[in-house]
Amino acid sequence: MTSQEQVEKPTRKRSLLVVFLPLILFIALAAVFAFQLASGRDESVIPSALIGKPAPNVSLPPVSGLNKDGASVPGLDPALFKGQVTLVNVFGSWCVPCRVEHPLLMQLSRDKRFRLTGLNYKDKTENVLGFLADLGNPYEAVGADMNGRAAIEWGVYGVPETFVVGKDGIVVHKHVGPLTEAAIRDELMPVIQAALKDK
Repeated sequence: MTSQEQVEKPTRKRSLLVVFLPLILFIALAAVFAFQLASGRDESVIPSALIGKPAPNVSLPPVSGLNKDGASVPGLDPALFKGQVTLVNVFGSWCVPCRVEHPLLMQLSRDKRFRLTGLNYKDKTENVLGFLADLGNPYEAVGADMNGRAAIEWGVYGVPETFVVGKDGIVVHKHVGPLTEAAIRDELMPVIQAALKDK
């Protein structure tokens, strides 16, 4: 074998690898995507580390000046969770999807079997007051999370999010994104019904 042949042989191997590498990577990625599609998992569902654990023991002050039916609306206190099923809705006046879901929260607030509370995320007082004055206040309590630390404790990925806390103070469900009629009917209400039956 000549020295030229010895040089050409490894070069040919390298050029074949360069030619087939994109194809190999494409096949590997296609296999991963095919597996994800075939698994039937909903990738929009974001798991919560809080499910099955006590709600975060984080008290939040009330939104200054927020009233409902002539009385001041209290802040968010974990003691409120004991003894009654509670929905904790994370919202902000600056959040467009929060505006979209708000009429549904107003409807939910009419159901007195559970308590609807709000965690107001990184908002200015005057903005949240205007937001709830314009659209109505569905909340029995609203905690002002000015710096976002409470949302971190709750494991919030984005706004809006809604948590269901059982009578025992344990988080039983998390809904990410704006509530819809279908989500309330098919997802949220069955969880609430089950939580109401628990002692």
